[in-house]
Amino acid sequence: MDHSYDVIIIGSGVIGSSIARELARYDLKIAVLEKELDVCSETSGRNSGVLHAGFNNKPGSLMAKYCVEGCLGFDQVAKELDIPFKRTGKVVVGFREEDKAKLLQLKEQGDKNGVPGLEIIGKERIKELAPYVDGEFAMYSPTTGILDPFIYTIALAENAHKNGVDFHFNNEVIAINRLDNSETIYEVRTISAAYTTKWVINSAGLDSDKIARMLGIEDYTLYPCRGEYFILDQKAGEYLKIPAYPVPNPKEGGLGIHLTPTIDGNILIGPSSDYIEEKDNYSSTQEIMDLLIRDGSRIFPYLKREFFIRNFAGIRPKLASKGQGGYADFVIEEREEAPKAINLIGMESPGLTSALPIARRVIEIMKQKEKLQEKAHFDPYRKGILCFKEQNLAKKKELIEQNPNYGEIICRCETVTKAEILEAIHNPLGVETVSGVKNRTRAMMGRCQGGYC
Repeated sequence: MDHSYDVIIIGSGVIGSSIARELARYDLKIAVLEKELDVCSETSGRNSGVLHAGFNNKPGSLMAKYCVEGCLGFDQVAKELDIPFKRTGKVVVGFREEDKAKLLQLKEQGDKNGVPGLEIIGKERIKELAPYVDGEFAMYSPTTGILDPFIYTIALAENAHKNGVDFHFNNEVIAINRLDNSETIYEVRTISAAYTTKWVINSAGLDSDKIARMLGIEDYTLYPCRGEYFILDQKAGEYLKIPAYPVPNPKEGGLGIHLTPTIDGNILIGPSSDYIEEKDNYSSTQEIMDLLIRDGSRIFPYLKREFFIRNFAGIRPKLASKGQGGYADFVIEEREEAPKAINLIGMESPGLTSALPIARRVIEIMKQKEKLQEKAHFDPYRKGILCFKEQNLAKKKELIEQNPNYGEIICRCETVTKAEILEAIHNPLGVETVSGVKNRTRAMMGRCQGGYC
């Protein structure tokens, strides 16, 4: 098997998969190396699934620029990749006068960043938008949306693969060596193979500082910051159709404990924000679980224990230490110490929203040294797995007549059929895990969490 490439991308989170998809527009031989068994297995799959509008980030920063660009262009992306997406809007609520002052500052910052339609609203308008949310006043952001981060990342990767990109899973990078050959600059060694490449794109998320050190760059340090979540049953989703956030504390590592409806009708409460030592410690703690309920109830008092079905945690790869607090900007750069190697460091929120603009920035950097030839037949479209339960009765009947596997329900809670399961098993990326089926179909994500599947 030929392991020589023009570009190797390390990491298949949402940003790595976006880079793969955008680079697939050019006549290049591209590979993605991923240490896990599927895309979207770490930070990209452990977040609130919010398409941010761009008002939380400092004017002039890459975070602000790419977040606004990614948000405003997302309708076309969702159409091309056939992914579920809702532009719900969002409220950031406050209770005291000092909260109102912070909201005015937040709106001013958003206006400078080019976020359209921001407005300060009163209690009556809050109740119109979100009847079960409490708050004396709020900032309303009409362009905020929600999406499924798993499906989005899978769609990006599948579209990249359709256009010629190779994905190598279970392939953790253990060493990168410089070569003397003027054409092939790097040898990238993994636990199972050695690859050669002209370009290395370091999109390794939580391990991106480690990969940078393999490239000879020692001065990046990431600080893992864990955020814990509760997942509420879809019964609770009837009471919240729009994300509701508190006024953020600028010293914390996140946006505060908020409530977010998911694209499938659940509600997420979280995340917390706790700096930890390990980059793979996804533990949930009783102390934080209690905190989520307490702080979540302040904004959304209609919380019942019967709604809680699961908890999980994600870890942000922060460049800002606990002492610094807040956010450091994205780092997207090529350095003299490692020519034709682009490092992406500190890709935390709003990385999900910013993923495609970040990918285009990577290509701009490459074009400074490489003449890239566009493909004549790049196909930007990808078709997802048809969701049986969303079809009307006539369509369901037609599907069962065409394929009897649509008539057999495997996941009762989410009404996932055998036909959908089989399509997920035979996915274009060759992923063979139970989690891979789960993330592609929602099987086992319902009230019973797989108990009756």
